[in-house]
Amino acid sequence: MANRVDGRKLDELRKVVITPNPLRFAEGSAMIEWGNNKVLCAATLEQKVPPYLIGTGSGWVTAEYAMLPRSAKQRVPRESAKGAPNKRGIEISRIVSRALRAAVDLKKLGERTILLDCDVIESDGGTRTASITGAWVAMALAVRRLEEMGQASQGILAHQIAAVSVGVVEGRAALDLNYIEDAQAETDMNIVMNELDEFVELQGTAEKRCFNRTQLEQMLAMGQAGIAALFAEQKRALG
Repeated sequence: MANRVDGRKLDELRKVVITPNPLRFAEGSAMIEWGNNKVLCAATLEQKVPPYLIGTGSGWVTAEYAMLPRSAKQRVPRESAKGAPNKRGIEISRIVSRALRAAVDLKKLGERTILLDCDVIESDGGTRTASITGAWVAMALAVRRLEEMGQASQGILAHQIAAVSVGVVEGRAALDLNYIEDAQAETDMNIVMNELDEFVELQGTAEKRCFNRTQLEQMLAMGQAGIAALFAEQKRALG
């Protein structure tokens, strides 16, 4: 199989390492290093829910994503300095939120919120998929603490969730695009799945050229295999 700009095979992930609980004060946290990406994920448990969920017995899961100023080659301005939220950050925050809600039994969580902060320290393509994959570990650690303290019923965490990017680069389907590949990809797709091989979310766009059914099936197969490897690393991080 032909190699890529960084020497990987088309169906090969970059190296992924997840370090559990790097933060002292968060109920759960994880540092995910994925290739040259570094994302710090922190889970906070709050004893409240959005107003429309009060009295329903249901909890909530939400996420906030941001890139630190020198996480990229050119400085990323802080939102506070701009006086307006970053639209890309809002979009990715919503994607991460949806993905992680699919992992939780909100009724068993009860009327509390799990807030996930995903801060990109260094970026090299695929920070949203790294955020989802790392934040799931942070959330799992927070839920474990909640259950061990006897403050909630067992089974809050209903599913394991991970995400990976795929794409078509120079006419070839490829797994886990880095920044250079992502910038020149003809097709860019993000895949979120659970441990049952069910899809949580698919985001696929023909950036420069339309893709066909064969390429789609190749990307889905690569994504499924890549997510299986990510599940193994998540489990290793959780011990």
